[in-house]
Amino acid sequence: MLLSELEERERRFKLALRAGIPIVLLISLVFYSTFLREERAAFNLESFILFGSLLFITVYFIYFLMELSAKESLIDQTTQSFNEKTFVRKLEKYHPKILVMLYIKNLSTINENYSTETVDRLLYTIIRKLNRSFQSHRLSNALIARRYGAEFLIAIDQNVEIETIFNTFIRENQLIDTIEVDYIFAAITNISQHLESDMHRLKDIITMQLKEEKRDKKPIIKDSKELSEMETSILQALKKKNFILSFRPLWHTRTHQIDIYEIAVKLYSHKNTPILPRTYLPTINRLGLGLEYDTLLYRHVLHLLPLVDKKVSFSFNLSPFSLRDENFQKKFFQDLEASQVDPKRIIIELYERKTHHNLSGYLHTLRKFRAHGVRIAIDNFGSSNASMEYMKHFHFDLVQFDRDYVTKLEDKNTFTMLHSLVTMSKELNIVTVAKWVDKPAQKQQLSQLGIDYLQGFGIAKPLSEKHLIAHYN
Repeated sequence: MLLSELEERERRFKLALRAGIPIVLLISLVFYSTFLREERAAFNLESFILFGSLLFITVYFIYFLMELSAKESLIDQTTQSFNEKTFVRKLEKYHPKILVMLYIKNLSTINENYSTETVDRLLYTIIRKLNRSFQSHRLSNALIARRYGAEFLIAIDQNVEIETIFNTFIRENQLIDTIEVDYIFAAITNISQHLESDMHRLKDIITMQLKEEKRDKKPIIKDSKELSEMETSILQALKKKNFILSFRPLWHTRTHQIDIYEIAVKLYSHKNTPILPRTYLPTINRLGLGLEYDTLLYRHVLHLLPLVDKKVSFSFNLSPFSLRDENFQKKFFQDLEASQVDPKRIIIELYERKTHHNLSGYLHTLRKFRAHGVRIAIDNFGSSNASMEYMKHFHFDLVQFDRDYVTKLEDKNTFTMLHSLVTMSKELNIVTVAKWVDKPAQKQQLSQLGIDYLQGFGIAKPLSEKHLIAHYN
């Protein structure tokens, strides 16, 4: 039995005592005053009022305690593990050595293909198996909680080989009741006093792993102190606008000219080391600084464009959440007009794995930017169903093909699919871009396919901001 279930039983028993003792005392008092006095009991108006009051008080008191029980529940009803609120409260006294987040990557797919009852039973089974795994490693006091649908939090009060324990659990439980389960986990050691911050950082690590194009199956185990220092560095870099911009040239296959640069962004920490987007973006988004980050970025781009040739355009990524924000749109268009930069020199890159739930509203937003002359590109085209869904409803200016199509040209199926995508794009009058071009053979094949722009170390090396300005001045 889970520790959470034992404590929930104990809580309910105490609640029953709290409900029962006053009622028993009240009934005893009424019984004594009514039946055990020397006078003979009389069923008059006074007696009926007394018993009616007793009935009302009893029903109301039990109802109140039932409501209190529901509000104060310790456990998640589906898995019987702790709920997040209880988990956070218990951590204050638990003093964990390790915090872990276990994430079920394919839970949304499972939900789409199985009944609610089956999915609930699956989650319940996973928690039971996880608890038995801990007990086999003599970790009977491990706390297990469900945070959201696919997220589970685990606290352990001992220093153990956490990677070994979870790798074994995942290997042995990839198939449960004929359902394939795809897990990922991350852990934090050297836990700080800011427990809730550590839990949020765990989620950031999971998010970073999920967004990796080349997903390393090896889990990430981080030190809480290091994460806290990194978060401080990110905030300081953003406050001081310490951007490191790298400009990746896009070579036109027909004119043999470079007239587009894709901007890759890093932050510069106070320790004079670069911070990669996969590290800082989850933190920035979690702290609600996404709008500020995107605003600083596009304003920096507007400042740089007049310093280079007027035929040169800059391509860079802005978050869909920022683009959908009306205040962000207003600032963007005002700054664009004030800069007197030709809007066509700005290319906003979009990349989403899943189609936005309000597709018509989102596409209406993109049309606003297009109406102001800004060009829109879809990045990693062909990597998900969202790419094709957007293509059906919106005319993009550029498509940048997913990395796999470029790096696996020797595969016949991949080459055929890329050929089809290029043909479709040309018929729709959309400019095509292939990145990650590192070899002469790739350059030749992609040029023969008719792709408009190529990018990669086989084309030209990226330029720093300083060298870019120097090149055009």
